[in-house]
Amino acid sequence: MTNTDLAPTLALVVIALNEEANIGRCLASASGLARQIVVVDSGSTDRTREIAEAAGAEVCIQKFLGYGPQKQFAMERARCDWLLFLDADEWLDDEARNAIKATLQRPAGDAVTGFRLRMSTLYLGRWMRHAAWLHEWKLRLVRRGCGRWKPDVVHEALELTSGRCEPLPGRILHQPYRDLSDQLRTIDRYTGIISVRDRHTPLARIWFGMVFEPPLVFLHKYFLQLGFLDGVQGFLGASLMAFYFFLRYARILEERNGREDEVADSHGD
Repeated sequence: MTNTDLAPTLALVVIALNEEANIGRCLASASGLARQIVVVDSGSTDRTREIAEAAGAEVCIQKFLGYGPQKQFAMERARCDWLLFLDADEWLDDEARNAIKATLQRPAGDAVTGFRLRMSTLYLGRWMRHAAWLHEWKLRLVRRGCGRWKPDVVHEALELTSGRCEPLPGRILHQPYRDLSDQLRTIDRYTGIISVRDRHTPLARIWFGMVFEPPLVFLHKYFLQLGFLDGVQGFLGASLMAFYFFLRYARILEERNGREDEVADSHGD
């Protein structure tokens, strides 16, 4: 057995749905790093699966379980020593690739079992520099068996179950939306899931969220986090984040009222 055979291996893990515009770029960014590519598809009707298979991915079809459970399901398909998680609309820059390659050479007994990478977001044609777009650090590289995804159906997060975490040089590049229409569809999808999850939110909390949170979010993003320095994109980003919070609570209210109507109808019968 050669030294190459003994070298730690890396699996790239991705969940996807109708990502033909992005999945190729995502998988190519880990080309030469990942020995295994796991793509869990939740029912794409475009060429996502064909593109992934052409890139050498093992494609598994799984009905969507929610973001956290879906990523945990995908994690359990990976067999390599280290697991790298990317969303289909993300890709590694060259510095991150080199840093991950160096990480794979670290000794197996190292207490560091996870690495955080910084995000850079391309939003409506502009690389964002303010309003926290540039400052997000996310745990995305873990030693197999040392991490798990929290089971939240929307705002999922990877956490370590053993060892400790360090930052890694380089960035994960992110293009979350193709255009404003795509962003609005994403907001609609997220708030729909949240409305079911949070349908038991107290009524006072719902009204506070609809009335006060949107302007507070806008002021925080646009002024306190200097979003105005990102030009038109900074204004649109702050505005649509505020709208997201309004719609989130409005749809919870809608879900709550719908449930109450169902109960009233059942009693009337």
